[in-house]
Amino acid sequence: MARQVSARGSGRVDTSTGADSATTVTGRPARGQKIISLAGLAAPSLPEASRGQWSSRRDAGVRFALGVADTSSLAVALVLIAAISPTTHLKWYAVGAIPILWLAAKIIGLYDRDELLLRKTTLDEVPTVFQLATLCTMLCWLAHGEVYSGPFKARDALFLWLLLTLLLALGRTLARAVALRLSGTERCLFVGDERMAAAVSDKLAQGRGVRATLIGRVQMVEAEPWSSSTFSIQRLSEIRSLAKDMNLHRVIIAPTNDDTAEMHDLIRTFDAIGVRVTVVPRVLEVAGTAVEFDDLHGLTVMGMRRFKVSGSAGALKRAFDLVMALTMLLALSPILLAVAIAIILDSRGPIFFRQTRVGRNGAEFEMLKFRTMVPDAERMKADLLGRNEAKEGFFKIMDDPRVTKVGRFLRHTSLDELPQLLNVLRGEMSLVGPRPLIPHEDQRVTGWHRRRLELTPGMTGHWQLQGSTRIPLREMAAMDFLYAANWSLWTDIKVLLRTVLHILAGRGH
Repeated sequence: MARQVSARGSGRVDTSTGADSATTVTGRPARGQKIISLAGLAAPSLPEASRGQWSSRRDAGVRFALGVADTSSLAVALVLIAAISPTTHLKWYAVGAIPILWLAAKIIGLYDRDELLLRKTTLDEVPTVFQLATLCTMLCWLAHGEVYSGPFKARDALFLWLLLTLLLALGRTLARAVALRLSGTERCLFVGDERMAAAVSDKLAQGRGVRATLIGRVQMVEAEPWSSSTFSIQRLSEIRSLAKDMNLHRVIIAPTNDDTAEMHDLIRTFDAIGVRVTVVPRVLEVAGTAVEFDDLHGLTVMGMRRFKVSGSAGALKRAFDLVMALTMLLALSPILLAVAIAIILDSRGPIFFRQTRVGRNGAEFEMLKFRTMVPDAERMKADLLGRNEAKEGFFKIMDDPRVTKVGRFLRHTSLDELPQLLNVLRGEMSLVGPRPLIPHEDQRVTGWHRRRLELTPGMTGHWQLQGSTRIPLREMAAMDFLYAANWSLWTDIKVLLRTVLHILAGRGH
């Protein structure tokens, strides 16, 4: 069935049903009428009073949840400090720290960023949360006489600092998870070409901090009914009525180089009627966040970072790899021994699986894994090519008959990857980096994408979080570029933490 929405001069919105499967939105702006195709558009049945107010309620709900989480975190931290010290007692004046916490969080933007974002995650704001915890700890140290009775020692301040950072991060994670679950799905209109719309739709469908869906798509040249080049109360009333009838919460705009003026009009119009706006700049498809914004006397320009990890950054990354790899090997040694014994008891063959991979600067090395298949797995591969589920030359079968019973468990938990820590110690791999390809896969990487070989391959990376065999090779190479251009130690830590969550969610393989 089709649904047609007409925006007329009176500002009223009428709906009618047709017989075809396409959905159209018809507007009558001052410069003439245009038809806009919106595939799959469906407006929910909501009372008129509730339409257009969903975004404000959702934003207020998230801010309230974050405020409760921050308050609870501070209260628990202050109480625990008093509990571990027999000579220190919490004063009732300590409640004054709560509005100070709210004010500081508001000033540094911790309550306002969620309404701007499609993907709401606490991990990205941990450095800012750390700053908030540092500020609160300093204030408690300076005014400890108003917060505690009795001595407030340096170790108490250190413990408060670390505890408050941890509690704030955990509390905000829980608050966002609850708010996201209780809130409805954010309805988004996409303005741009079909290719980019499909890419955005695919990313939204992955979830993980996102609860949004595309309700339709329009080309930039067809977006006239949604745009107003001049400020007119009557015109904005017409557009607002059209947005309310569709229960539209956000518009995602992906302009081309020729759409600058139209994009400006769209952004101003949607902002004026209270609809959130997200822009997908095409330059950032290749630059990511690897840019520095520069104000050239009123003209905003972007400086692009180089595809290179500097010498000092490389040394820091290598030191981090060595410390973490050694720590993990020592901590997990009982598990590694148990896995080795299980493999021996389960099936004949070696404990480790060795495979040639292409490393930094094209040098080949033997990557280690715990063996998860029967010994003659390679011979059986030719008979299973028809069941291959991976793309672009990769080979993967969800229920591979070559996998042993123990191997299936190891793959599900990603424990089969742990021997690569030895590759990290030898300098052949890093904890985080580009995916190490086998030689015949590497030969398919051409042109500028071969610069990925300037980086040390990693045990994990952005490619694994997306599903290493589910994304095209070209997109994987683009991820490698963005990783190098945006590298920081915090980037590696975030990828490692997200990998742990990825594995715990059962998405490791």
